Amino acid sequence: MGSCNEGKIRFCIDRGGTFTDIYAEIPGQANGKVLKLLSVDPANYDDAPVEGIRRILEEYTGERIPRNLKIPTDKIEWIRMGTTVATNALLERKGERIALCVTRGFRDLLYIGKQTRPNIFDLTVTKPSNLYEEVVEIDERIELIHEKEEEYTKQSYSANLVKGISGDLVRVVNQPKEEELKPLLKGLLEKGINSLAVVFMHSYTYPQHEVIVGKLAESLGFRHVSLSSALSPMVRAVPRGLTATVDAYLSPVIKEYLSGFITKFDETHGKVNVLFMQSDGGLAPENRFSGHKAVLSGPAGGVVGYSQTLFGIETSKPLIGFDMGGTSTDVSRYAGQYEQVLETQIAGVIIQATQLDINTVAAGGGSKLKFQFGTFRVGPESVGAQPGPVCYRKGGELAVTDANLILGYIIPDHFPCIFGPKEDQPLDINTTREEFRKLAKQVNSYRRNQDPDATDMTIEEIAQGFVDVANETMCRPIRQLTEMKGHETRNHALACFGGAGPQHACAIARALGMNEILIHKFCGILSAYGMGLADVVEEVQEPYSAVYGSDSLLEVSQRESLLIKEVKQKLKEQGFKEDNIVTQTYLNLRYEGTDTSIMVKQEFEGGNASDYAAEFSKQFRHEYGFDLQNRNILISDVRVRGIGVTNILKPQPQAPASGNPEIEGNYPVYFGSWHDSPLYKLENLGYGHVILGPAIIMNGNSTVIVEPNCRATITKYGNIKIEIEAPLSTAKVAEKAADVVQLSIFNHRFMGIAEQMGRTLQRTSISTNIKERLDFSCALFGPDGGLVANAPHIPAHLGAMSTTVSWHLKYWGENLNEGDVLLTNHPCAGGSHLPDMTVITPIFHNGKLVFFVANRGHHAEIGGITPGSMPPLSKFIWEEGATIFAFKLVEKGIFQEEGIVKLLQFPSADEAPYKIPGTRRIQDNLSDLRAQIAANQRGINLVGELIEQYGLETVQDYMNYVRLNAEEAVREMLKSIVPRIKSQTAIPGGENSNILTVEEEDYMDDGSVIHLKLTIDSDKGEAVFDFSGTSEEVYGNWNAPKAVAAAAVIYSLRCLVDADIPLNQGCLAPVKIHIPPGSFLSPSDKAAVVSGNVLTSQRLTDVILTAFQACACSQGCMSNLTFGDDTFGYYETIGGGAGAGPTWDGTSGVHVHMTNSQITDVEILEQRYAVIVHKFGIRENSGGDGYHKGGNGIVREIEFKCPVTLSILSERRVHAPRGLKGGKNGARGANFLIRKDNRKIYIGGKNTVQAQAGDIIQILTPGGGGWGFPK
Repeated sequence: MGSCNEGKIRFCIDRGGTFTDIYAEIPGQANGKVLKLLSVDPANYDDAPVEGIRRILEEYTGERIPRNLKIPTDKIEWIRMGTTVATNALLERKGERIALCVTRGFRDLLYIGKQTRPNIFDLTVTKPSNLYEEVVEIDERIELIHEKEEEYTKQSYSANLVKGISGDLVRVVNQPKEEELKPLLKGLLEKGINSLAVVFMHSYTYPQHEVIVGKLAESLGFRHVSLSSALSPMVRAVPRGLTATVDAYLSPVIKEYLSGFITKFDETHGKVNVLFMQSDGGLAPENRFSGHKAVLSGPAGGVVGYSQTLFGIETSKPLIGFDMGGTSTDVSRYAGQYEQVLETQIAGVIIQATQLDINTVAAGGGSKLKFQFGTFRVGPESVGAQPGPVCYRKGGELAVTDANLILGYIIPDHFPCIFGPKEDQPLDINTTREEFRKLAKQVNSYRRNQDPDATDMTIEEIAQGFVDVANETMCRPIRQLTEMKGHETRNHALACFGGAGPQHACAIARALGMNEILIHKFCGILSAYGMGLADVVEEVQEPYSAVYGSDSLLEVSQRESLLIKEVKQKLKEQGFKEDNIVTQTYLNLRYEGTDTSIMVKQEFEGGNASDYAAEFSKQFRHEYGFDLQNRNILISDVRVRGIGVTNILKPQPQAPASGNPEIEGNYPVYFGSWHDSPLYKLENLGYGHVILGPAIIMNGNSTVIVEPNCRATITKYGNIKIEIEAPLSTAKVAEKAADVVQLSIFNHRFMGIAEQMGRTLQRTSISTNIKERLDFSCALFGPDGGLVANAPHIPAHLGAMSTTVSWHLKYWGENLNEGDVLLTNHPCAGGSHLPDMTVITPIFHNGKLVFFVANRGHHAEIGGITPGSMPPLSKFIWEEGATIFAFKLVEKGIFQEEGIVKLLQFPSADEAPYKIPGTRRIQDNLSDLRAQIAANQRGINLVGELIEQYGLETVQDYMNYVRLNAEEAVREMLKSIVPRIKSQTAIPGGENSNILTVEEEDYMDDGSVIHLKLTIDSDKGEAVFDFSGTSEEVYGNWNAPKAVAAAAVIYSLRCLVDADIPLNQGCLAPVKIHIPPGSFLSPSDKAAVVSGNVLTSQRLTDVILTAFQACACSQGCMSNLTFGDDTFGYYETIGGGAGAGPTWDGTSGVHVHMTNSQITDVEILEQRYAVIVHKFGIRENSGGDGYHKGGNGIVREIEFKCPVTLSILSERRVHAPRGLKGGKNGARGANFLIRKDNRKIYIGGKNTVQAQAGDIIQILTPGGGGWGFPK
């Protein structure tokens, strides 16, 4: 391991949430000392890392160190530590009390965020709580100067123009005034708030205003001030602002812990040398370890640990890191350099800082096991450390750990006896078996109801089933991590560590098609060991906005030199010499017109620097599958990473082993049947020993399961290498009913196909609507066109595409061939509105049609009478753009570019009295259509892999079984909901009637009525949605195709089912939907429909959920805003208030029900377009009053700096969102145009106007209805 300095000890520590792991390198000892302690044990010690250091020093020196005395430092060379103090404070919301200081008009910016809801089927719209208690708005403003801004406007403010750090020209409109600031900041201090986060618009390029506030706050006595411009000098106000709040919230907590830790040492003989692991995989001294860089401190140590000891040493394959703990599993990738991201979301908060790309899934040893609706479910809920799994003897619930114990994957004889009242008993196998017997009765009863001849499952089979489902749950993020970036999962080796990981390693690798597993000899403490392998890192970054070229590269070179000088100075101050410092330079690059940035590192070959642009294009092609020709590359940021190279811990090779491996005993382990398996201890194994599965290898407290047909070898460095020799297992299909385990796994696999299609579409598209706003959906269909799995993207698309696929199956009939790809957007062919282009690909197997895949994406431009193809005043469908009933976009493998260009650029309609403009962005259309084809191809490949693994018959059987499973869940919901509705509503037919009939209706703003007669049979679990009485087709564009009503029904039903059921055709099997032909829910083929999908769908959902008495009406709108001219177009939808429910207040400022698209960040909007956003916040008191109040709407004000065509498509401007059960209505929305001369003009709910420079559009979105009589 390398020699210790002057007989001193090196400590590597990972202070986790449950355990603290310590690896100590002790002079004269070949192997390090390993110690594991409870992180919190107040009865025995105050701090686990200090206690661990104390114990090891006592053992090494032979001298007692009383706990009440400080620890001497003369025998400590250094301490390196990762800690979850920050992570736990963020998860538990136990950070510092903080306030937010923000530009006036944006007090609610961070609360609204991207305006999306975390779970689209959660009617309560539960969002993570704010970190800040108070908000202070400051009269300060910086405006970016845009090239389209009118010249006279620039000249009139020329005295206030300055150049920002990024090179952008900015206008200083308002500067903070100290006399106004002081009383506001003093007021915060008087409330006991001593930590402040500051985020001002465009402070990334002009930080002076934040600096003014920061200096004043510190002079007044604030203990901590976090300036967003200093922490993350990057464009995007929301993630930068949230990063500042995280830092202000966590840094004081961290500093308090660190200072307390340092004070435990007696520094008489020298200051203790301690460094802390950051989220980016680098170390930092105490004074530079801050909150926003600390949240992945522990997991980062694990990534460093496996990457630096396995890659290039034990294997040449790229590695997938698999760190399975008690409550969650962390997944990462390493292929020669750390994969980092600049933005991630942790505990519901976006953090914009360099971090290792670590994906966390809520599945671990403590994940709860449930049998629900005929399927096995694992997590996401956890039993936690208290009470823990059943086997912990604390009255807990069944968890994955219990299943592993039943199967023999955990050996009680080799597990610490720390359970029971006196903490001296082993794991409780008997109670665990009893709980599984109870569960077995439930499972077997269900199976016999499905098939009287079904054989009872044993508790081992049930435990194995749950483990299989848990494994599939963990495989999904691994596939996402690799395949999202264009890598084949099967070409990797699995680097497995963590307490529970080695028990699952063989099964996980086999499921992913991998044939190699590496388990480090310190797998149980690898995060701690990784601390000793990390380097010290300093990073600096600054914004720079320029087109990539020779001139800008000269400027980059000058900035790079200054940044390199800065990081080197910081490292030299920490004792590093020039020879031990390495710097890396990055440029953050993107194509013009896109938001997809890639941080490109400068590489060197033969002493020559690589070309950033060539490397960017290479990475772009690899990750997204295509390149954008003839587009400028834009520079966004320059970043320099300085590395102080340490080279401290070095793996040492072992001598070859002599003799056969020593067997410690034999234990039964379940692999479909019981196998008598030898158990070995890793400390008694040596280099070259080979162990054939089935076998058990005890590695400290970690159990390594070597499955049958697997081969384990002890490597030169003492690690375990497992080779998988058996092929993927296949499913066994019950004759009359689905296997409950395989049903759960197929649910995951089918949904995984739809999700991966979505990721492919997102990464290969170029338009903002699809790539950034995520306005698309992907799905898998059976050969009958029925839905199998629909990834939960946009609710308005749910279930709607099955109508489209079925229509085309009937239309094309025998004329469907392998290699065909179909395109449609017409409502009468199952479409929604014309901008939503649906691409359908049939899947053939041995010449037989076996499945379909399809996706629907919103194209920003397809022609029509207004830019953006969302005309508010359209009366006929041909005015809304190109209409495509049925077209083979690809015919027998050949892309029909000429045909699609003609359809999009020259839309024709015999009825149109004038020429309709074609698409204004044909290249974007073609690029996105190719992306949609690629997404379907990804689905085809995944279906092919599934058929190869299980066989076509099995896959299609389970296609039907998952539908039946969803049908059963909806039937159970319909049966159970009848008594609740009866208890709340006056029902005809008496209390004992099994038939419930409810009628509801609501009005569109023109007075058109949506009438619903809902009839539910509680005995059969069936429902009829009868829309008779709905108004006729309207002379406007809020007609909605029949598919929209089907989407509203399936969305509402899914919200009402309290379980994570798959979205498929089975959800509609117990349901009949009757829509009168000729109504505006089933209009003619000539009817305009553009707002039916975005407005009428919301009213439909309100009517349905009101009929079920589920919640009050939400904002009932999407507030669609478009503006542009002949050169550009912009489109956004704006959130509002959510309806309150029987146990919750409505959420404010969020998208509701049938959409969940993101809104463009204020700074990006102002950077791209000649506009300035004056206000984006919550519309106070717009939610309906009630026992539970409705959510408030949004206020959005945008000023235009050049003339544009402005269009608004909105509803609930006449009829307010209704309250329920005595709750008051939410406020109606309103749209105003405020002219430059201050005239305020109401423009109604749907209109197109010509806005001039200086005009402001003000949009007030509706609030949600209240529930129950006000208190």
